[in-house]
Amino acid sequence: MKHPRTVDDVMTHAVVSARPDAPVKELVQSMRHWGVSAVPVLSAEGRVVGVVSEADLLGKVPGEGGRAVSVTAGSLMSTPAVTVPRGATIAGAARLMGRGRLKRLPVVDEDGRPVGVVSRGDLLKVYLRSDAELAEDVRHELLTHLIAEGDAALTVRVADGAVTLTGRLPQSVPADLALRLTRAVPGVVDAAAEFTNA
Repeated sequence: MKHPRTVDDVMTHAVVSARPDAPVKELVQSMRHWGVSAVPVLSAEGRVVGVVSEADLLGKVPGEGGRAVSVTAGSLMSTPAVTVPRGATIAGAARLMGRGRLKRLPVVDEDGRPVGVVSRGDLLKVYLRSDAELAEDVRHELLTHLIAEGDAALTVRVADGAVTLTGRLPQSVPADLALRLTRAVPGVVDAAAEFTNA
C-alpha cells in the first residue's frame, strides 16, 4: 500500500476552472454545480493565473453606483495565484494553506498547468490512517533512511497517532534525528523516544 507523502497522493484530480472572461453568473453556477469554494483561472495557454473564491465573489463585486459593470473572473481573481507543485509534501502544502488562510490550492505541473486541487480535507486524510499503518511506515522510514537493517533493535508503538520509539540505536545515529524523521511521517501527531545506545 502506498502511504500518502505528497499532495499528488491525496489531491482531487478533477479540476474545475474558469477562463478570465467568464462572467460572475457562470462562476457561481459552476461552483454550486461542482460543490467547490474556489476555482483557478487559466490563461489561454492553460496556466493558472489567478483564483476566484467565494470570498472574492462576495467581497469584490462592483456596480453599486447604478451603472452596469461587466464583472468577470479576470477582474475578481486573486493574483498572483498561490499554487503548489504536485510533488510538494503534505506538510508543506498544509503550512502554505495555513499562512495564506486558504481552503484549497491548485496543484500544478512543471509548466504551471493544473493537474488537481488539494483541499484542507484532503490534507487531513492522512490522520485517518490506522496506528498499525503508521507504525509500519515509521519503521520503514527509520530502517530505510537512517539505520542499517540489523544495527538497531527498535520497537515502534503508536496510540492515536502518537509514536513512542524504544530500544537501541547505533551510536552514529542521534536520537533527535530519529525523532525528526518520525515526526515527518504523514499522520504522526507526536513522537517520543526512550533509546539506549548500542
